[in-house]
Amino acid sequence: HFCFILLWCYTLNVPGSKGSPLSVGAGPALLTCCNVTDGYKVRLSIKTALGDDAYEWSKSELFLFRAVLAFAVQRKTNNVNYDVSNILVCDETERVSFWFVVTTPDNTSELLPKLVVENAIRENRHRINSAFLLTDQTLDFVGINPTLAAPIEYDTPPWLIVFGVVMGVVCAGIVALLVSTFLQKKRAKKPSADPVDDEDGSGSIAGNGILCESIGDKDGTYNQGFTDDDRFTKL
Repeated sequence: HFCFILLWCYTLNVPGSKGSPLSVGAGPALLTCCNVTDGYKVRLSIKTALGDDAYEWSKSELFLFRAVLAFAVQRKTNNVNYDVSNILVCDETERVSFWFVVTTPDNTSELLPKLVVENAIRENRHRINSAFLLTDQTLDFVGINPTLAAPIEYDTPPWLIVFGVVMGVVCAGIVALLVSTFLQKKRAKKPSADPVDDEDGSGSIAGNGILCESIGDKDGTYNQGFTDDDRFTKL
């Protein structure tokens, strides 16, 4: 039993063995390849994205992934010394998922800072996706969210436009209310004229159906039926 335990422990610690989590490359950097704090997991849903046109994942496709990722890191750091040897892949599964780490060109045992790797992937995400005919949903870098589109910037803030429209409506309502109140008060103060019947427009006034002359400043009409003169009262 003791020999069996020793053999099992040896198998776990030999890189590239069946029991080891490491499958590609060698060196101290790979000892942290499958460590969540240093490595990144990738999941590809090829059949989901392409359906009947889906291609088989192979070593050539894996090499393409390493090359594209080296291109992204090289573009981000402006260091032309990056190549596929700096992209170390491990723990590959048949359902097309694996882990990877990125080493520095000068020292393969030194990992590239996580912030640099993440920014390189975000800035070149469309190039990586197009290389495999996939999208952000079918090519998933676990823990590295895609860069969202920059928000649209307006010359005038939208809230200011809404505020201006609301204030314009309020001011228009206030002005309409003031004008309406002013007109109502003006009509209330205007005196109403008494109706006068003036049929012919000549100053004659019709009263009780009898047409009379306007007496104004005149002396009126002398009626001899009410006189005291005997000449008019004798039979």
